Amino acid sequence: MPLGNPGGDFQYTFEGLPQNVIFHEIPTADVRRSVDFYKNVMFIDIVSVQEDHAILKLKGSFLLIRKKKEIGIDTGIYMGVRDPFEFHRRMVDDGVVFLRHPEKGSIGVYASFYDADRNVLHVVTDQVP
Repeated sequence: MPLGNPGGDFQYTFEGLPQNVIFHEIPTADVRRSVDFYKNVMFIDIVSVQEDHAILKLKGSFLLIRKKKEIGIDTGIYMGVRDPFEFHRRMVDDGVVFLRHPEKGSIGVYASFYDADRNVLHVVTDQVP
């Protein structure tokens, strides 16, 4: 009998399965510089700042900014925005460099940009097509 199996005709439904994503980790060479970018350009709330990491809160999830040697990665993080074109205009005005300007794709309108460490982040419309 497998560990946790109550025996009989028991069938799992949603017990023990992930419910959401809590933390996303983003590498940085300089925690303070990253915090400045996410706080003052992206307007993401800062929970705590330590020497080697910071925790930021964005609605129901957290960003863990951690000091690492390897930076400049594609984080795979897609953040929802109401209008990727408005986001693009606002970020360009703040000097943010874009890898991909807003365009329509299979997941909606999305764009990709660099943070202070040249990590790639993405935004996608949070409106259901």
